[in-house]
Amino acid sequence: MALALSQDAPASRSIAIDVKKVSHRYGGDGKELQVLDDISLRIEPGEFVALLGPSGCGKSTLLRLAAGLETATSGDVLEDGRPIRAPNPDRILVFQEATLFPWRTVRANVATGLEARGLIREREHHIDEVLKLVKLEGFADFYPHQLSGGMAQRAALARALVNDPKLLLLDEPFGKLDSLTRLRMQNELLDLWKSAAFTALLVTHDVEEALLLADRVIVFSDRPASIVAEVRVERPHPRRRDDAELVALRGSLLETLGISHDV
Repeated sequence: MALALSQDAPASRSIAIDVKKVSHRYGGDGKELQVLDDISLRIEPGEFVALLGPSGCGKSTLLRLAAGLETATSGDVLEDGRPIRAPNPDRILVFQEATLFPWRTVRANVATGLEARGLIREREHHIDEVLKLVKLEGFADFYPHQLSGGMAQRAALARALVNDPKLLLLDEPFGKLDSLTRLRMQNELLDLWKSAAFTALLVTHDVEEALLLADRVIVFSDRPASIVAEVRVERPHPRRRDDAELVALRGSLLETLGISHDV
């Protein structure tokens, strides 16, 4: 299976992202809103990095810059040393909403990227592989309205993975799921990352989610966002929520975010 690779897969399966002195503003005519302020950050190939910070501070904007959907007002975002100027199937953004086409089956939704790239005949077999990987092989002919929230998000992940991305950008992908489904999807995302060996950049408001999944957690200030803390999580996977080291890191991150430890 194309995606069934170990974390020791060659670096070509993933990419490095360099964010160099990036600032970004929206608007004009004297009504500009600055959302990022002099952000510098390197994400190594195959690394899993989580971004934490207040709502609206600019975390999602950084994902859009890395995806090539926008260009920074100043500074550069680089992919393996090359400036990112446009979208590329090597860099896929997964949103909080599954955003599936309601008139298309799960299989047809997953196929959209391959169709757009003219690769559907060549790589149609890959659809079955990723559906099996996300545990939807029995739901290929279902429509989005027939899926639970977790299943719909699995379909969205399959639609991303069928393109063999080297960078997966995740914008609170489990934010609207119930707590049990969210826990299950976190574990499944971790398994996908380990097997497919892509680089992952996750935006989340959940401190515990960041600590359970990421190699590093980057904390942003309020808008305009700057980096105020960086925490490396050294614990092996799978991680336990009651691990004393993770509990201590959670307290430290909450304090950095200005939230009581008792939350």
